[in-house]
Amino acid sequence: MTGASGAQYALRLLECLVKAEVEVFFMISQAAQLVVATETNLTLPPKPQALEIFLTQHYGARPGQIRVFGKQDWMAPVASGSGAPSAMVVCPCSTGSLSAIATGASNNLIERAADVALKERRKLILVPREAPYSTVHLENMLKLSQMGAVILPASPGFYHQPASVEDLIDFVVARILNQLDIPQELLARWGEEREQRAD
Repeated sequence: MTGASGAQYALRLLECLVKAEVEVFFMISQAAQLVVATETNLTLPPKPQALEIFLTQHYGARPGQIRVFGKQDWMAPVASGSGAPSAMVVCPCSTGSLSAIATGASNNLIERAADVALKERRKLILVPREAPYSTVHLENMLKLSQMGAVILPASPGFYHQPASVEDLIDFVVARILNQLDIPQELLARWGEEREQRAD
């Protein structure tokens, strides 16, 4: 998680990953901590070990399913190609993080993990939440897309007739889960509802 608006997307994604029995390496920037406190009623502990315990309890994860790493924990598995996970999602992805990842800055563990994902040709999904996009933002997105990253803006659709803010959040989270090839029931795939009505 980085410091763009849209903490709800990341927290809902984390909840869904836990339910899907996926192991999660979790990293959060200081700016994202502030966004969580501003946009939700959660107060996340600032220290990685305490945050790991909190998230495990809050989402009912099995012991060790969620592992939290600090921004300078260079011994974390995600810091090396030999320990990198099969996929990484930066959600939400601030435009500052977008720029750092596009240039390979690796100033913190989130940026380094994304750099590793790119160099190892692992799936990297970036979920920017900004409006409007500047030319710099668009150029960075194009550059990352050409490197193989998936740019998945937090832009919910309305064709599923959302009835709540939660439905809009689930739209974006469902698209992320689809990209990760993780089964989800948050949102029917295009055409599925019509097929179900015809049965």
